[in-house]
Amino acid sequence: MTMRTRPLGSTGPQVSALGLGCMGMSALYGEADRTESVATIHAALEAGVTLLDTGDFYAMGHNEMLIGEALRAAPAARREQALVSVKFGALRGPDGSWLGYDGRPAAVKSFAAYSLQRLGVDHIDVYRIARLDPDVPIEETVGAIAELVEKGYVRHIGLSEVGAGTIRRAAATAPVSDLQIEYSLISRGIEDEILPTVRELGIGITAYGVLSRGLISGHFTADRQLGAGDFRAMSPRFQGDNLQHNLNLVEALRKIAEQKGVSVAQIAIAWVLSRGEDIVPLVGARRRDRLTEALGALDVTLEPADLAAIEEAVPAGAAAGERYPAAQMAHVES
Repeated sequence: MTMRTRPLGSTGPQVSALGLGCMGMSALYGEADRTESVATIHAALEAGVTLLDTGDFYAMGHNEMLIGEALRAAPAARREQALVSVKFGALRGPDGSWLGYDGRPAAVKSFAAYSLQRLGVDHIDVYRIARLDPDVPIEETVGAIAELVEKGYVRHIGLSEVGAGTIRRAAATAPVSDLQIEYSLISRGIEDEILPTVRELGIGITAYGVLSRGLISGHFTADRQLGAGDFRAMSPRFQGDNLQHNLNLVEALRKIAEQKGVSVAQIAIAWVLSRGEDIVPLVGARRRDRLTEALGALDVTLEPADLAAIEEAVPAGAAAGERYPAAQMAHVES
């Protein structure tokens, strides 16, 4: 396996062709082992992964502290290569409830101060509000991040889950390097308007959910029991007839993967990699074996015939169910 690099937009840094999404090490997908999580981050850095993605609200700061611990324990050379992307703005209650989003300039700067402390770093490489605050113009939120850039606390401005109009307004305010948004074989909503917009503006994409929270990993089964704290227990795509429909798509994809001698997860990640050099997939591995499998996607070459077969097996719009429950979809722009 050779770890290639990709540009994080025209104004951003070069990063590894795959990034590591660390959310699942702290929240939303059931119990995770802290020791294994740190070992997985170290293994990713050793393999040449440079981009680590987190959010200050993932288990109320736990995930940032976990990454900070892993970076402190990593060899200096590996620690220095790491680029940390942080999402902010989601408000949480003591019981873990979601209370909305705060994009006010004062809040932006306050969130950043706490993130720097928890991560144990002197700057954040990419900083972005997790979802648009409907009560604060994006120009004000991005303007506050731009001030943090001027003072050296942030290197690059990012966006997350916003539509083309918001992207244009943000980019007119300050240079935006990257948009983080869900993109996978069964989540292709960005292709019509958002992807052309960011390409016109020279903004990169970090694609999360490339395995749709494990749904198209090839490892998820219809009889799997999900705990109360697992996001998938309330995700529409994992419910009832939707789940069976979506797993049927996975089985169609498995036939193609088997013909190429690779895993379902590897072919799903390779498909996202094939969509353009300006797209960096985030893999949500919580264990070293899953990380090793994901990294194997870098060695998968999809020929035109493979891409045509994948398109036939899992055409755009084939998934059953929305990406999020209705209450959360209300905070996602399209």
